[in-house]
Amino acid sequence: MKIIEIIHGYPPEYNAGSEVYSQSVCNELNKYHEVSIFSREENDYEPDFSIRETITDVGIPHFRVNMARSKDGYNHKLLNENFKDLVIKLKPDVAHIGHLNHLSIGIIDILNELNIPILYTLHDFWLMCPRGQFLQRNFDGSELYQLCTEQNDEKCADSCYAMYYKNTNDKPDKEYWSNWINQRMTDMKLIASKINRFHAPSRYLMNRFISEFIIPAEKIFYLDYGFPLHYLRPIRKHKNKPFTFGYIGTHIPAKGINLLLDAFAKIEGEAELKIFGRTNGQNTNALKAKASTIKNKVIFAGEYVNQNLADVVFSNIDCIVVPSIWGENSPLVIHEAQACHIPVITADFGGMAEYVQHNVNGLLFKHRDIVSLTQQMEFALQNPEHLKKIGERGYLYNENGNVPSIEDHCLELTNCFKKLIENEK
Repeated sequence: MKIIEIIHGYPPEYNAGSEVYSQSVCNELNKYHEVSIFSREENDYEPDFSIRETITDVGIPHFRVNMARSKDGYNHKLLNENFKDLVIKLKPDVAHIGHLNHLSIGIIDILNELNIPILYTLHDFWLMCPRGQFLQRNFDGSELYQLCTEQNDEKCADSCYAMYYKNTNDKPDKEYWSNWINQRMTDMKLIASKINRFHAPSRYLMNRFISEFIIPAEKIFYLDYGFPLHYLRPIRKHKNKPFTFGYIGTHIPAKGINLLLDAFAKIEGEAELKIFGRTNGQNTNALKAKASTIKNKVIFAGEYVNQNLADVVFSNIDCIVVPSIWGENSPLVIHEAQACHIPVITADFGGMAEYVQHNVNGLLFKHRDIVSLTQQMEFALQNPEHLKKIGERGYLYNENGNVPSIEDHCLELTNCFKKLIENEK
C-alpha cells in the first residue's frame, strides 16, 4: 500500500505532540508499506511553495514545502498545484492527514480530484476555530487567553484579530475581519464534507466535532494514540531528593507553564521543578525570570530526545504536571508518563481528564485554578508513597496498565485505510 502522510511539521524541526505522533506512525507503517511524508519548512532564502525532497533517518522520502512568508493563509493556489504534481508522481493509494495549518486546505480538493481517499486525524480544533485551541488573544490586556466556548465571527474578530483595527477603531476593518472569519469557517465546513473519515484520539474531541462542527457521527471514530513502547518502560526506583515535579512540552502560553510556576511558588516544603522542552525565545526568558523569584529550585532542563524519555526525563522526576489552559485533546506526555508509571497531575478538563482519574492513576485540579493546582502539588509532596502507588496503575483502559502500542495502533489505521480504498473503487 502506498500512503502519503501529511502534517504541518515534522521532527526534528517540529516536535509538538501531533508531529511526534506522526513520526511514530510513519516509522511503523513504513515497515510494511510504502510511505511518503509531506510537511512544511520555513526558509526565507527560497521561494514560497517550492518543494524540497530529503530522506528521513529510517529511509522515508520526505517532501517539505516552503512556507516562509505565507504560513498564515489557509488556501494557496500555487501550493495546491505543486502538491498535485507531487501526488501524480507518487501515486498514493490513500492519504493520512494530521494537520493543514501552515499548509493549504486545497490539498483536500486535489486528493478528491485524483480519487485518493482521506483519513484525517484531529489533533485540535483548527477546523472549527481559526486559532485552533479556543483560546482568545484578548488584546485589551485583561484576562489574557480567556477560554472560548464557541466560534462566533464577530467575537473572533474582537478577541483574536483586533490587533488589525482596535487602535484605530476602524469599523470597516472590523467588518472585514468578521467577513474573513465567516468565509474561512464556510470554507472549512465545505472542505470537511470532502474528507472520507475522521480519527479522534479522545472522546472529548470527537463529541465536540459532532455537536459543534456537525461532522456526521458515522464519519468519525475514536482511537487513542499509539506509542513506541520499546523506549517507554516503567521506572521503578525513585531517588529524587528533594521531591521533584516535572513539566514536559513546549514553552507557549497555551501550555500554562506560568500557572505551574505560580502554584509551585506557593507550596510549602522543599521541592524542585524541572522544566523540559524546546525553548521559545523571549517567552522562555520571561518564564526564567519568574522562576528566579521562587524560593524552591526551578531547573530549565532543555530539550530531550523522545527515545530517552525514560532514562533522561522520567527517571529524574517524581511526577509530571500538565497545566494546559486550553482543552487539550489527548496529551502524549500523559500517556508517556503512564507508560513509565510516573504519576500525573493535570486539569479536570478536556482530554486531560479523560485519561487521568483523580486519586486513581493521578491527581486532578480545577482547570486554570492556581489555588487548586497548589493544593494538589502539596498533596503530592506530602504523600509521595501514595502518589507513587497510583502512578503505577498507569493507563486505565488496558488490563495490563500499558498505553496502546504503536504497532496495534497502526494495525487499526491500516484496516481503516483498506476500507477507504475499497470504498473508493
